[in-house]
Amino acid sequence: MLNQILVGAAIIVITLLIHAGGMSLALRWLSMTYVKKLHLAWFWIRSLVVAALVLILFAATLLEASVWAAVYVALGAISNFEEALYFSMVTYTTLGYGDVVLSDQWRLLSSIEAANGLIIFAWTTALIIVALRRFSRRIREFKALD
Repeated sequence: MLNQILVGAAIIVITLLIHAGGMSLALRWLSMTYVKKLHLAWFWIRSLVVAALVLILFAATLLEASVWAAVYVALGAISNFEEALYFSMVTYTTLGYGDVVLSDQWRLLSSIEAANGLIIFAWTTALIIVALRRFSRRIREFKALD
């Protein structure tokens, strides 16, 4: 059991670093200077920017689930990467179909991955809300200048 907790904790650190990198990239791209250049008072442009933000964070999430999948394959818990990635995405999102399961030796890892996914999705949601609040504030500033 302790080895599963240690492996899980190490993967959580890796996924948090990946997500922090994705968040940093997204926020840099979404900087106020860039927002000004786009004149984000336009609904469709704002929507596209938010969609791009979501896609950047989804790419980070996919990479994080891939790390979990690679570990499952390396441990011999799942035999091939495609099945491991499927299991990982189902677990990371807490969907949990149950059609692929880990052996008793590694099953605690799946619950650790699910907890990791919950934390990451909450963080992603918070970032999207921050971005939307920045847009709203920016729009008010633009309207005040008119």
